[in-house]
Amino acid sequence: MITGNQLKAAMIHAAILINNRRREVDELNVYPVPDGDTGTNMSMTISAAKRELELLQNHLPVSQVADTAASAMLRGARGNSGVILSLLFRGFSKGLSGLKEAGVADFANALELGVAGAYKAVMKPTEGTILTVSRMAASKAQELAKTDIELLDFWQEICKEANDVLKQTTEMLPALKKANVVDAGGQGFCIIMEGMLESFRGGALPEEAAERTGSVDPKVDFNSAVAQYDEEINFTYCTEYIVEKHDSAADPAKLRAYLETIGDCVVVVDDDEIIKVHVHTDNPGLAIAKALEFGSFINDPKPKIENMKIQHQNKVKEATIVRQQEFVPVEPNKEIGFVAVAAGPGLERTFLDLGVDQVVRGGQTMNPSTDDILRAIHATPAKTVFVLPNNKNIIMAAEQAVNLANRNVCVLQTRTIPQGIAAMLAYDDMAEFQENRMQMAKAAEHVSTGSITFAARDSELDGHTIHKDEVLALDNGKLSFTEKDVNKAAYKLTRKLVKNDTSYVTIIYGADVTEEQSQRLKEMLHAKLNSRVELTLINGGQPVYYYLISVE
Repeated sequence: MITGNQLKAAMIHAAILINNRRREVDELNVYPVPDGDTGTNMSMTISAAKRELELLQNHLPVSQVADTAASAMLRGARGNSGVILSLLFRGFSKGLSGLKEAGVADFANALELGVAGAYKAVMKPTEGTILTVSRMAASKAQELAKTDIELLDFWQEICKEANDVLKQTTEMLPALKKANVVDAGGQGFCIIMEGMLESFRGGALPEEAAERTGSVDPKVDFNSAVAQYDEEINFTYCTEYIVEKHDSAADPAKLRAYLETIGDCVVVVDDDEIIKVHVHTDNPGLAIAKALEFGSFINDPKPKIENMKIQHQNKVKEATIVRQQEFVPVEPNKEIGFVAVAAGPGLERTFLDLGVDQVVRGGQTMNPSTDDILRAIHATPAKTVFVLPNNKNIIMAAEQAVNLANRNVCVLQTRTIPQGIAAMLAYDDMAEFQENRMQMAKAAEHVSTGSITFAARDSELDGHTIHKDEVLALDNGKLSFTEKDVNKAAYKLTRKLVKNDTSYVTIIYGADVTEEQSQRLKEMLHAKLNSRVELTLINGGQPVYYYLISVE
């Protein structure tokens, strides 16, 4: 039987192992575009669980360990691979619910529930991916559970099955076969399972490699969110704490009601064991004293009291062109609000000008976590919040925030920045929610998106031999052609995207394109486009993409 201590150690072991081997997994990605790679996303997701597990006391039941890990992974999930991994472990925790220790049959049931949850969340499951590898591993576990196999042998056989299926993924997907590689997500899953096996066998904890910065500009913190917070500060002290309930039946609504009499921005969240509080007040001592009627303060994290007026003064002194600040939870005071994901000061300003309340920094090279998006939702003063992910690899993380939010959330499946801009332009504040939802989605669908970027690696794709750093022209996400000159690539791609009925073309230039370069491109296009086409140039300042091209 596996104890809570053993499961905790196994998951920490697995988190370190996938972190140390994430580059190996990243390099399996066959698509050459720089992105939030699979190994990095899976590592960051399970590392969120590792941080929470390390704070847990010893001798807890396996159910509590599994639940803690699953909850942390759900909030820390990044990218599609990270979300799928978090869903596998969410089902895993359900299978171990109520258990002090777990044996072969328990783990077999847990794996099956995890796979079922992951498949349910993916609209169109693709075989030959992490889904296939985990499903076949779970099937093998069910088969083994009917025998008298010992747990270590059981886990070893599961790992063997997962690796055998992983090898077969090369033949399951044409892109993998052409590149002669296995699926990256499946490889990550195998590494995690092997890490757990090593720990169950008593293996020493591996030494943790240094954190990777990846291809993201180190001057840009993509994990933080953009917030405009120049509003009047009504109360001086931001007070936060967590209390462990004396009585599981304690009503947090009573605590909330009291806090609203002494402050604002009150957020009270609870589960069966704890109450978490955030309040702005001039009397933090009263807020803390009242909490003692409901429970005892936990040691980590400790209660926090910060003088917001001093913080604000310091931030004004230290202000730069792009200002960053953590999201502050607020109460809804309007019907509809918006959260958008974008990277680049120009794009952030564009979305804010279009009516977006909060911009989450992130995109292709760094996918924000579910918790990043959730915090932005809670900082939006609206009863219903539209979320625009603006990237296909962020949609699943955004959707996981729906059930975690304390207000209604609608995720519009915008896959590109131009789609997000089109959706915001289609919003009508006089229309009902459902009508806006339909019209915004329709507007996004009618936008053609072109992207000019660079190859992050050598690759063979769609009949093209691609060399690292070569300029890539993407037509709605698919490689159209390669070039050596950025402006020439943008010109050719725009001409290809424009149709007879095109009315609007918007060129968004990035951080690595000068204003002079972008103006030259605009002049080239003006000379060739139909006079009825309205051409707009925007300084987006985005990383990774030299140009984003919107055609409507």
